[in-house]
Amino acid sequence: MTDHDPGDGLDRIATPDGTLAIVAMDQRNTLRRMYEAAGLIPDAGDMVALKADIARALSPSASALLVDPDLGVPALAGDGVLAPGCGVLVAAEPAAKDSWQGEPRARRDPALDAAWVRSQGGDALKYLVQLRAGRPHRAGDPDLVEELLEVVRAVVADCRATGVPSVVENLVYRLPGEDVLTGDARAEAVVESARLLDGPGCDLLKLEYPGSPAACRRLADAVTGPWAVLSAGVAFDDFLDAVRVSCDEGGASGFIAGRAFWKEAVALSGAQRAAFLAERGRPRLDACVAELAGRARPWREARRAAA
Repeated sequence: MTDHDPGDGLDRIATPDGTLAIVAMDQRNTLRRMYEAAGLIPDAGDMVALKADIARALSPSASALLVDPDLGVPALAGDGVLAPGCGVLVAAEPAAKDSWQGEPRARRDPALDAAWVRSQGGDALKYLVQLRAGRPHRAGDPDLVEELLEVVRAVVADCRATGVPSVVENLVYRLPGEDVLTGDARAEAVVESARLLDGPGCDLLKLEYPGSPAACRRLADAVTGPWAVLSAGVAFDDFLDAVRVSCDEGGASGFIAGRAFWKEAVALSGAQRAAFLAERGRPRLDACVAELAGRARPWREARRAAA
């Protein structure tokens, strides 16, 4: 593995024109639930083999792969699994999630730092949080929003000191007592949470689609640096629309998505899985990559605008 030049920024995980076409395969507990939904009980070897098949089939069209350290990093170890020029993001959030009275609570494992990401063969560090802007805070209770932002600041500072790009992903959540989070309320949560996460200055935000062109325009106003839209397991056609709108209206630099491309492969094996990934998964990815041309905002352009 070569040394990283801090001046590279996101180049190692971007396309030559500076956009982002990243395949996410960092799922762990979610992947186990997907197997269970298909009536299967996988062991670690089964999941590593699936991820190796996904990487082998999709990495030639991807600018990078997002992997977890437990299953994804081992999946890339085989010869010919990772296409030349395809970068690697490594998920660095703790596998076990903390909570407080039913709400997610951020925690950083100092051992999973930027130097550790390098040791795993990573070109960038990805850190998942669950931030809900506007969450009420009562005196005497922990301030979950400020706790989370302090964790993100520590992640960003460590990455800057080490010369490893930081990618922060956010998933909004329902507050206790909320039945649903849809429509305008969900758009508000996505946009305002992104506004808060923009403050610490990570290299890239990985954000949920806020639901509409108007909400994407609000997101563009809220975020000063580059961002990429995630798929959250939605149907492929819906995600393709989200990519278009996120780039056209929200100034997104691309996408970081997984299940929209490969989720059906979980229930398959052997030649059937290889055929699905080649005939359905790779064309889906190629279609999303094609949508970036002339639409996605190159990450360096977004970074210059934020400076």
